[in-house]
Amino acid sequence: MNNKRQNLKKPSSQPPKQQPPIGAKMPFKWILMALLVVTLMMTFEVYQQRDGIRDDEFIKYILEGKIESVEIAEGQITGKFNAAGIESRPQKAPKTFSVGYHPEMLPDITTKLQAANVEWTVVKPQIWISLLGWLPLVLVFAFIYFVFIRNARNGPGMLMSFGRSKHRMQGKEQIKVTFDDVAGIDEAKEEVAEIIEFLRYPKKFQKIGGRIPRGILLVGPPGCGKTLLAKAIAGQANVPFFSISGSDFVEMFVGVGASRVRDLFKSAKENSPCIIFLDEIDAIGKKRGPGFVSGGHDEREQTLNAILVEMDGFDTNDQVIVMAATNRGDILDKALTRPGRFDRQVYIPLPDVKGRTEILKIHGKKIKMGPDVDLEVIARGTPMFSGADLEAIINEAAISATMNNKNFVEMEDLEEARDKVRWGRQKRSRAVDQADKKITAYHEAGHTLVQSMLKDADPLHKVSIIPRGPMGGATFSLPEKDRTHYTKKYCMAEIQVCFGGRIAEELFCDDISSGAQMDIKTATSLAREMVQTWGMSKELGPIDYSPQTPDMYFGIGGAEYSQKTAEVIDSEVKKLIDQAYKAARGIIEGNKDKLQSIAETLLKYETLDASEVKIILEGGSLTKPTVGDLLKVEQDKIKQQGAEKPAEEKE
Repeated sequence: MNNKRQNLKKPSSQPPKQQPPIGAKMPFKWILMALLVVTLMMTFEVYQQRDGIRDDEFIKYILEGKIESVEIAEGQITGKFNAAGIESRPQKAPKTFSVGYHPEMLPDITTKLQAANVEWTVVKPQIWISLLGWLPLVLVFAFIYFVFIRNARNGPGMLMSFGRSKHRMQGKEQIKVTFDDVAGIDEAKEEVAEIIEFLRYPKKFQKIGGRIPRGILLVGPPGCGKTLLAKAIAGQANVPFFSISGSDFVEMFVGVGASRVRDLFKSAKENSPCIIFLDEIDAIGKKRGPGFVSGGHDEREQTLNAILVEMDGFDTNDQVIVMAATNRGDILDKALTRPGRFDRQVYIPLPDVKGRTEILKIHGKKIKMGPDVDLEVIARGTPMFSGADLEAIINEAAISATMNNKNFVEMEDLEEARDKVRWGRQKRSRAVDQADKKITAYHEAGHTLVQSMLKDADPLHKVSIIPRGPMGGATFSLPEKDRTHYTKKYCMAEIQVCFGGRIAEELFCDDISSGAQMDIKTATSLAREMVQTWGMSKELGPIDYSPQTPDMYFGIGGAEYSQKTAEVIDSEVKKLIDQAYKAARGIIEGNKDKLQSIAETLLKYETLDASEVKIILEGGSLTKPTVGDLLKVEQDKIKQQGAEKPAEEKE
């Protein structure tokens, strides 16, 4: 190890010393403040009760016989007015007075007091009274010292703590997350493997002269594992982990963010090798624009400038890796993502079906699973789910199994949890009108029939007319694979499935309803994407007509084609919609009896899976108990338990 590395402060093997909350240091200071306030109030009250008079007024009151008694102390005389003195003074004037005197005046004053028959006594000076006069001043200086001066010298406290970083440090003994706890992002793990190697064996890189990336920017959708990956890198490399959110840098005081940045990087260098993790960096790292958008003295810009300067000041031997996470990589300032700062961007995508299976297995280790659980089926049925969504599915399934007094999680718990995370909780208690229930049944039967008949559409998983979230019913598909490309045949099949519900309502209910709102919206959006973005229109050809994203500063954006082209786009979209609608109507009109059977069975059982739908399409019938039968069994159990309880109480 070189000499420079030896001079660096080594990380302690003990867990990092946690800073006690500010409130834990404050009782003595608050007691001091309370004493100061009470003393000042008492002093003010005492002086307010006495009326300070001049020595000539005092002599006048003696001669006029308006004084009842006095006490002579060193340098001051205090006394009390008699009834005549009180009447001669204003109504709310104090009944007591105080007056100062010179020692040579004392013989003359005592002579006049004796002549006027005024009671007077000489009070010996008491040390504690003189000290009490100094007490407010002492308390003021003590308060200033303990609250401001000592805290500025020894650590954070009250106003002096604003400039200190709010980072959370986890020692290498505290980090238990490793790459074994991260799944579904194998390419990202491979891309950051060299960072771990650098933190473990820095001399290997110094030998050749290569420079390790100073900053790594993790970009990806929310919940896909950016923070988890950063912790896993620290755990795998066995180094301390400094974490802070972008919003923690900015306060109401100008310059605080930059001060906290400097404090954070100073602490990190003292504990190197280590990792600094800046979560949600877009809070302070947005693009800097013209003055009317964001001024040069803006607090956020000062904080960003401080980060840029600190990252430029890194040396190869500092062994501090800065990692940041955001789901808005497109709005970050170019100076932040240039080589030498965050010079490597690692994209963390949503997991594919293999990754989802591995993530479910990792989270599934924490709970008891039943023998019928097949996590691969759940993974296939959760396309576009993030790692956080999958963890929520496992947790919801465990909660559901616990509430149903089960010993382990079953497959039905996982499927219900998946539907709950995506669509919301079942609303079995919602009172549904029989006519509405019939419309919903035929609507979902239309989707089910078209989806079952089209080989280009995703396979059917199950269909239900139980209200869930904002929907009155739903038809669920089970994709066989994650789609990276959308073919024209697949898109047309999906549009046909969307219109299956509306066509079924029209043919079997002699009316149409608003239940097809989301279906129409989805079909229109998909058809417009096919025409404008994917070039699937013969009339327009492979040209991108998608609306341009408005500029974040000047608002320039929108369509970049003529009005005539816009009319052609609308015409092509309608042509695709009409074509799909006609095809879906032909499927339903040719299989009316099958759709009728599916709808009637749905009204009876409320939920059907793919195998049961297949039996109905082949002309068979179901023999499982209905929802009413299951409710009756439950009611009978409750009645039986109620009848047995009194008999047990008698015994």
